[in-house]
Amino acid sequence: MTAYVTDVWQHRHFWLSLVQMDLRARYRRSVLGVGWSLLHPICTTAVLCVAFYKIFNVPVRTYLPFLMCGLSWWGFITGTVGRGCQCFVEAEGYIRQHPAPIAIYPLRAVLGGLIHLLIALAVVLVLTWSLQGFHNLATLPMVAIGLSILLVFGWSMAVLAGYINTIFRDVQHITDIAFQILFYLTPILYPSEILVRSHLAVFVKYNPLTYFLRILREPLLGALPSWRAYAIALGCTVAVTAVAVPLLGRLQRKVILYL
Repeated sequence: MTAYVTDVWQHRHFWLSLVQMDLRARYRRSVLGVGWSLLHPICTTAVLCVAFYKIFNVPVRTYLPFLMCGLSWWGFITGTVGRGCQCFVEAEGYIRQHPAPIAIYPLRAVLGGLIHLLIALAVVLVLTWSLQGFHNLATLPMVAIGLSILLVFGWSMAVLAGYINTIFRDVQHITDIAFQILFYLTPILYPSEILVRSHLAVFVKYNPLTYFLRILREPLLGALPSWRAYAIALGCTVAVTAVAVPLLGRLQRKVILYL
């Protein structure tokens, strides 16, 4: 395992160049460039804020950063899994020609999503300071812990999604439908407290994505997540990683047969 991680690190210039190439290809000949990664969540947040802040009875200055943080996080999750589904298929040419560790291709997907997430979170931070003051300075270091857990979780999910989709190409379409359902079962648009007295509260309580959202959004907005949230998020990450890592050994030798 140590030798494999070392091999991945030795190829760092390769997978970093792949991430850079993805960003250049996505924003080539674009006037705003990477600014488009901000414009979409900002516009979506503005529209949804106007539509829902009165329904949820939440002040705009509280709801605006709350909503944008949730949408940015959701974009990272769906984007990582979506790109993860295609990570080995898109890299077929590299896999056939270059005997690099295939762990770098899911890493390519998750790092691209992380860059966009960090840019969006910077905007959330500016919004929070502008609308609510600097009350979140004490909890901001915890954001790094949440991002670290998300990074490992995203990479592991990309490995699993990429492996399954390589064999069964309908997986990406299935995940798109599943994410449409999960979007409304995860407290992105609404505070989870709203469902406390509802029979729908059980779906939020037992949805592991809820806790991944909390460990990122709550410290960014000035609250300290519960240890239970960290325990569940970390436990899910360890479980998924425990499946993804051994799978790489098998996938390294056999993935070429499915491409």
